[in-house]
Amino acid sequence: MVSYAAAQRTHEIGIRMALGAGRRDILRLVLGQGVRFVGIGVALGLAAAWALTRAMGKLLIGVSSTDPITYVVAVAILAGVALLACYIPARRAARAEPLVALRYE
Repeated sequence: MVSYAAAQRTHEIGIRMALGAGRRDILRLVLGQGVRFVGIGVALGLAAAWALTRAMGKLLIGVSSTDPITYVVAVAILAGVALLACYIPARRAARAEPLVALRYE
């Protein structure tokens, strides 16, 4: 989704770079959008998992359904993978040449 959004904003990114935005600024712009999606997903996922603890408690053996270590590890792994998935298109957008991006479409 972040890759698609970055591709759709290629013209805007080209204009920003032509006006003086650096690669770091573009990276921060695209990565910031992805981080917002990750944050919303983590919050909704934690809320849903917490709401379904009774159903999960019957399926788990040897682990409490409200075990904080399990939640922390799961969130850390999923957020790490999601942030890596956001970083790759952000880096690609930051490498774009302004003239090529302006001619895009």
